[in-house]
Amino acid sequence: MELDTYLKWDATEMAQQIRAKQVTSAELLSCSFEQLKKVNPRLNAVVHERMEKALDEAHHIAVDHQGPFAGVPLLLKNISQALEGELLTSGSRLLEQSKASRDSNFVKRLRTAGFVFMGHTNAPEFGLKNITEPRLYGPSRNPWDPAFSPGGSSGGTAAAIASGIVPLAGASDGGGSIRIPASFTSLFGLKPTRGRTPVGPGAGRQWQGASIDFALSRSVRDSAAMLDVLQVIQPEAAFQTPLFAESYKAAMEKPFKQKLRIAFSTVSPVGTPVSADAREAVMKTVNWLESQGHIVEEKENGVDGHQLMRNYFLMNSGEMASLVQDLQQAFGRPLTAEDMEIESWLLNRAGEAVNAAAFSASLASWDTAAAQMAALHQAYDFYITPATAYPAPAIGELTFDTYAQLQLKEKMEQAPASQKQEIIWEMFLPSLTYTPFTQLANLTGQPAMSLPVHRCDNGLPLGVQVMTGKGKEHKLLQLAYQLEQTDLWVGMNGNHYFA
Repeated sequence: MELDTYLKWDATEMAQQIRAKQVTSAELLSCSFEQLKKVNPRLNAVVHERMEKALDEAHHIAVDHQGPFAGVPLLLKNISQALEGELLTSGSRLLEQSKASRDSNFVKRLRTAGFVFMGHTNAPEFGLKNITEPRLYGPSRNPWDPAFSPGGSSGGTAAAIASGIVPLAGASDGGGSIRIPASFTSLFGLKPTRGRTPVGPGAGRQWQGASIDFALSRSVRDSAAMLDVLQVIQPEAAFQTPLFAESYKAAMEKPFKQKLRIAFSTVSPVGTPVSADAREAVMKTVNWLESQGHIVEEKENGVDGHQLMRNYFLMNSGEMASLVQDLQQAFGRPLTAEDMEIESWLLNRAGEAVNAAAFSASLASWDTAAAQMAALHQAYDFYITPATAYPAPAIGELTFDTYAQLQLKEKMEQAPASQKQEIIWEMFLPSLTYTPFTQLANLTGQPAMSLPVHRCDNGLPLGVQVMTGKGKEHKLLQLAYQLEQTDLWVGMNGNHYFA
C-alpha cells in the first residue's frame, strides 16, 4: 500500500481494511516503520523499536482473528507498559538496561485486542514532567514545530501520532500526561475514570490512584473503541468502577437526549497567568455549545486549587522517596543525586521529610475536592477549562541548567523539613504555569479530555479540557464526536504531517 493512504487512516479504518482483506498487517507495519525512519531522527518520538519481531508477528496474524484491532500497529509508552523481553527504562539512566520479565496487564489486554507492538515511545524520567526531555534519550520534538516540546509525560507518544507513525498509541496520565500532549500536538486525549482501566495485579495504586494507563489518538472513535477494549473489573485492583454496559463506540454517536448545563472557567486554579489563546479556545467552544441550545455559565468550581496542587506535589514526593528505596534495594547500594535527574532527586529528598500524618492528610484533601466536584456535576453536565494555559514551551525552556540545578540542590539540603515542599513548589512553578488545569481530574478520579479546537498565530495547537462526573466517559465521547464533525475541530486530518 502507499504511505499516503496509510497516513490518512485511523486505527479503526486500518482494522476494517484488514478484515475486508484489502490490506495486510505486514503492509501496515511496513508503512508505519517507513514513516518512523523518515521522521524519528528529527523528532525522537520512539526510543525502542522492534521491527523484525513486529513484522514477524504481523505475518502470523490470522485472518479470522476476532480482536477489534487485529493486525493494527501500536506503540507503547516507556513507563509501566511492559512488553516481555523488551527494554522498559522509564526514561531513567538507572534503568537503561532494564528489560521486562512479562507483559503488563495493560499490554496483555492490548495483545488480546490484536495489536502488533512496534516498540516504545520516549518519556521523561519516571513520568514526572509535562515535557519529554530525559537525559537518557534527549528531547522529543513537536511535529508542528520541532523547536517546541510535544509535552509530557506522554510526549513521545504524541509526537509519534502527530507525525503519522501510528494513529493511536499507549499513554498514561498522572497529572495531565495524556491531555497536556494532546493540547500541544492537536490530538484527542481522554483520561478515563479512576479504576476504569486498572493495570494490576501488583500495580493498582499508581500514584495513589492519580495515574491511569490509556491512550492518545487522532480520532474520537479510536479512543472510544480503545475504552471498549480496556475497561475491566479486576478483583485485585485497588480502585474499580462499574463497567459501562453499552459499547462506547456506539454510545459516542448518540445525540444528547436533552439540553446540557455547562460551567466554564478560564482562571488558573493556582493564580498563574492564562494566555489569550487559551481563553479564546474556551470561548470558541462555549459559543458553539450555546449555538446548539445548551445552557452555559461561567463559574468557579469551589476547589482550593493552590492547596490541592501542594498536596499533589507532596504525594509525588512520598511516591518518589518510596521508589528510591525500592531501587536502592534492587541495586544493593545507596543512590545519589548523580543517579537521577534533578526533579526525581529533589522529590525524593522532600519525600524523606514527609511524615505519615501529613501524607494521609494530603490524600484526604483529594476526597474533599472530589466531593466538591461531584456537587458541581449535580448541577452541570460538563466543566470546561483550557487544557493548557499556553501552547507548547520551547525545547529546553523548562529544563534546568547546571547552575540552577546546583542552587536547587543546595536549597533542598539546607532547608528544614517544614520548608522542603516549598523548594518543590519553586522547582515546578515554571512548568505548572503552562499546565495548571489538568491535575484536578487526577486527584478527584473523574474523567476528562482535551479537544483540539484551536491553533495559535505561531501555528502551534492548544486544546480545551472538558470534565464530567465519574463513570460518564460516554458523555465526553458524545460531545467530542459532535465537535469532531464541525469546523471547530482542528485535529490531525491526514494532510499535515512533519516531513
